Amino acid sequence: MPTGHVMMAMSLDGFVARKDHTLDWLNKQPATGEDHGFNAFMDSIDVLVMGTGSLQTVLGFGEWPYAKPVVVLSRSMTNKDLPNHLHDKVEFSTQTPQELWKTLGQRGQDRVYVDGGAIVQSFLQSGYVQDMKITVVPILLGDGIRIFGDNGGDIDLELVSARPFPSGMVDLVYSVKPR
Repeated sequence: MPTGHVMMAMSLDGFVARKDHTLDWLNKQPATGEDHGFNAFMDSIDVLVMGTGSLQTVLGFGEWPYAKPVVVLSRSMTNKDLPNHLHDKVEFSTQTPQELWKTLGQRGQDRVYVDGGAIVQSFLQSGYVQDMKITVVPILLGDGIRIFGDNGGDIDLELVSARPFPSGMVDLVYSVKPR
């Protein structure tokens, strides 16, 4: 069975993006050369799962940042919404988390990067997230897209590590306890 893994940046007040999905607030952080482990994390995963909002944000970056396959859970977008050069890199799905998890397992895609506020919430509620690395960024946005919302009950976490950086960012790693 696949395992879900989250790696995201979050404002101190709990937002992963502005309401319009922009991440401009991340660019306000000084370029310190700090290694928060993103490349090592990407090397460890088999596939990314994200939602429409995250895909639209990534498409705005210009250059496609992922070498791994990407599955986008969407009821509104299809391949015709993608640039042609991404048709072999991005797959759209309308499956539920449970159906997708089974499909990924059948494909041998065991380590899944779960990305995007609503998608993270959905996969947490389904019990598919094993661990989370959250980089807390020292900024208060006041409003935006939350990384966590109504979870349908408590989700217990165990702190694995907390590492502060000179920039003021803090990497928090949690394992998710089974429900």
